[in-house]
Amino acid sequence: MKKFATWNVNSLAIRLPQVLEWLSTHPVDALVLQETKLTDDKFPTADFGAAGWQVQWFGQKTYNGVALISRERATDVVKNITGFADEQARVIAGTVDGVRVIGGYFPNGQAPGSDKFAYKMSWLDGLRRWLTEELKQHPALVLMGDFNIAPEDRDVYDPVAWAGQIHCTPEEREHFRQLLGLGLTDAFRLFEQPPKSWSWWDYRNLAFRKNQGLRIDHILVSEALKSRVTACEIDKLPRKNERPSDHAPVIVTLDA
Repeated sequence: MKKFATWNVNSLAIRLPQVLEWLSTHPVDALVLQETKLTDDKFPTADFGAAGWQVQWFGQKTYNGVALISRERATDVVKNITGFADEQARVIAGTVDGVRVIGGYFPNGQAPGSDKFAYKMSWLDGLRRWLTEELKQHPALVLMGDFNIAPEDRDVYDPVAWAGQIHCTPEEREHFRQLLGLGLTDAFRLFEQPPKSWSWWDYRNLAFRKNQGLRIDHILVSEALKSRVTACEIDKLPRKNERPSDHAPVIVTLDA
């Protein structure tokens, strides 16, 4: 059995103890983190090493930042999208125990029509082109992270209010479908899931208490892994922590 997980921690400096505690009770083979918000020299390698974890990281000051934490050391590590010039630290990839693990912090996009939205569209184009090549080289592949896209209305607590808003625009959802078109599958939707299953809740307006959230953190699996998926779930418990991230971890389980 193998387990892979993704978690936008929204500042690893603040939430390192929470991440280490979560890893101690969740024996995953690999965890990808987003929004570490640390420069490379500040990454807490020693803390993860002391707990028995191998780490690969790619950061920048104040914003973004990604990491790949694994029991077995990741090989063939790639940082950011090959062939797409980007100053932002958003992607880390590595092979862990025969599985290509790609962790991504997809651009937020801010608002339709903005420069940041145009960047998001361009970034998603670059990601898709690169993934096409990655899948040729690595048939067993998982793409995980904070996609900043709610793929369907059932992934939004109020689809009417969110219609056409960032995360829910037709353009973003089309990009998500195009990723699936590469032969990837949304692992969460392979199973009957409870209604109102979200992975992110705004810090404001008691959104978590009211369960007003979005499902924007995803795990996509390649065709070679699809038949091996036995479970995919969102772990809401860390969202109840003191000073939590606004995102919850998502975990996929595969047969060995």
